[in-house]
Amino acid sequence: MHSPPLSFIKIPQAMIFSSKKLTLPTINEALVGRKTPMLVAKQHFVTGNPMVPPFPETMEQALFGLGCFWGAERKFWQCNGIFSTAVGYSGGYTPNPTYDELCTGLTGHNEVVYVIYDPAIVSYLDLLKLFWASHNPTQGMAQGNDSGTQYRSGIYTLSQQQSDTALKSKLHYQQQLIKAGINKQITTEIMPAGEFYYAEDMHQQYLAKNPMGYCGLGGLGVDYEDEE
Repeated sequence: MHSPPLSFIKIPQAMIFSSKKLTLPTINEALVGRKTPMLVAKQHFVTGNPMVPPFPETMEQALFGLGCFWGAERKFWQCNGIFSTAVGYSGGYTPNPTYDELCTGLTGHNEVVYVIYDPAIVSYLDLLKLFWASHNPTQGMAQGNDSGTQYRSGIYTLSQQQSDTALKSKLHYQQQLIKAGINKQITTEIMPAGEFYYAEDMHQQYLAKNPMGYCGLGGLGVDYEDEE
């Protein structure tokens, strides 16, 4: 698990088993949450740019889930053309969840990276190429040794164009895996983005603040390559 020791995040012992939950909850099973949003730093620890809106009008936005958001966020902030990034929770039901609540498996949310990028420098397809190559999209409710619904592979789209591009890229990368001898089906969910909830400030740009911190992110060694 990428999580800090249990004594650090103080998850009650009764929650430990449910933190391994591999089935998404229904809306009736989900935790109630709260109306108060998480307070986070306004400035990105690495880029120095704003981490919360408003952003420059020339910037575009994207949302991805590819396992532990510590390592996933670093993948994107290191990419040329990225204005800012943030980690948080999306794809579920519980409003303004905490990390402890996420770990119960009862919020429905995924650990995601919110990417603000300059389309004049890097395209949405370029971000998808990075997404596919940076993790294993065939693991279902897991990533590497991390197990649970919060680690599922997901692309959460913000426009019809993003949706069309994401779906096309999934088909292409599936063919790339087959060509490489990996006969596993991609399990990545592609769906319109719901509300994005910022994670606690300690998780933002975590690996820049803690260079020796855990990162279990690893791809399958198969490049996306351009479509013929």
